Amino acid sequence: MLQETAAAAPAAAGGNNAAALQQMGFDHLIQGFDAVGWAVFLTLSIMSVMSWYWIIINFIKNMRLRARADRVIETFWNTPNAQDAIRFMEEQPKSEPFSKIALDAAQAAAHHSRHDGSRLAETLSRSEFVDRALRQAVTRESLKLEDGLTVLATVGSSAPFVGLLGTVWGIYHALIRIGSSGDASISAVAGPVGEALIMTAIGLFAAIPALLAYNAFVRFNRVTNNQFDTFAHDLHDFFATGSRVGEGK
Repeated sequence: MLQETAAAAPAAAGGNNAAALQQMGFDHLIQGFDAVGWAVFLTLSIMSVMSWYWIIINFIKNMRLRARADRVIETFWNTPNAQDAIRFMEEQPKSEPFSKIALDAAQAAAHHSRHDGSRLAETLSRSEFVDRALRQAVTRESLKLEDGLTVLATVGSSAPFVGLLGTVWGIYHALIRIGSSGDASISAVAGPVGEALIMTAIGLFAAIPALLAYNAFVRFNRVTNNQFDTFAHDLHDFFATGSRVGEGK
């Protein structure tokens, strides 16, 4: 009889462990959601979808920009005729920033030339007018590079705390259920508590990709902004003086 009891104890423990493991699934977590749990879960889901949307959009945009940047710049400077170079810039896609900067500089120079001798020419020199147009163009294109970065930064910094809120709320209700049932065994505690910890994991799954992508895009934007500045300086010299950089050396 004692041997049968001893043999039955491990079997009962194994059954309790199996039951506890069955209560630690994601399906069981959703079934136990209250209003706060659903609010936290939906918030994290929306954060994750929004971050992945901007990750994909910015990745595609940055890859296209990187693939075209050198070709656009080199073609502009290597085209013998300035009008052909400007025509090439006009043929570029609307999302290509270097061509838009060059076109703004060309339009500013042409506008100033048409009003030579007018009040505009007396107020601003050709160099100052082109410089102002280039500054505005670089600022505009730099701001476009930052699309979605605020979302990624917000998700990366706040999603872990939103997930932690869901975990704390879940553990609180789990402890209430455990206290009301009077069963404080590990099998009764493991399921609800482990279930609640899933919310923290969801928060981390939303935050980590957003944070890594944010850092990567910020670095890429810094490099691209440096290219904008360099190209703008060269354009200013060209459209203000009428000669290309290094020409005549």
